[in-house]
Amino acid sequence: MKKLIGLLIGILIIYVIYFDLTKGTLELPSVETKPANAVATLEVETKIPSFSVKVKPGETVISIVEHHIDKPLPVSISDLIEDFKQLNPGESPEKIRIGSTYHFPDYSK
Repeated sequence: MKKLIGLLIGILIIYVIYFDLTKGTLELPSVETKPANAVATLEVETKIPSFSVKVKPGETVISIVEHHIDKPLPVSISDLIEDFKQLNPGESPEKIRIGSTYHFPDYSK
């Protein structure tokens, strides 16, 4: 019985290593280029005032917006997430990449 359990654990470990090496568990940052006129088109499509920032290490969507307005967030986090998604279609606020430039909602007014 101990040999069977040891064999099953060994197979599980080999499978986990294989999965990690082939498909991976982390997403690698991808370099995406957006056309220069995307900003102008974006401002026409959305009515949300925004500003652009290049993300630095350790920054989050909340910290960037709070730093820009120099006060605590005046809206709920769910509203911030929805506004961020509208300003950056196809981007997730949880997966912003260091060195990439994003549009963030401007709540300073």
